[in-house]
Amino acid sequence: MSDLDTLDTYLRSDDAHPDSMGISDLDGFLTGLACSADLIPEKEWRDHALGDADEAPDTIAHIARKMLQEIQAQLEKGQPIEPVLWESREGGVIAMDWCEGFMDAVKMRPERWDAFVQTDEGSKLMLPILVHMIDDEGNSAMGIPQEELDAALDKATEALSTIVPAIYRHIRMVTPS
Repeated sequence: MSDLDTLDTYLRSDDAHPDSMGISDLDGFLTGLACSADLIPEKEWRDHALGDADEAPDTIAHIARKMLQEIQAQLEKGQPIEPVLWESREGGVIAMDWCEGFMDAVKMRPERWDAFVQTDEGSKLMLPILVHMIDDEGNSAMGIPQEELDAALDKATEALSTIVPAIYRHIRMVTPS
């Protein structure tokens, strides 16, 4: 069983803390952490991701830490990422949970991210993630009309693998500290 499968199995199990993220959310969250210019202490991000860092088995904590390090290494090389996304019964991909996880990381240190999003480049780069923010009634938080939403989500999902390295570069090299 791969590390990703082991982590997914644990997160879906009754052994996981009820507040722990799912695998797609967690991947988005760790990717957001990797992009952040602020170092988030491990205990803090693990509590957020796993519900209670002290309750998670060491192997699970190790896999999550390793995932974060692998994402960071990939971004440092400027390589496109491969987000862990859900697949619909019809064969399409669903990026909403991944994007919500990414935004959970943003919310951990919003001041720096706000400065980034206020730039022209930052607002453009964050758009494919923000398009996936949907309210409880299934409406776009960005005001995208319902009849255009599926096409907008598909287009935004396709952009994720390339915009994230650009977000990383921009935050690390352009956005003032």
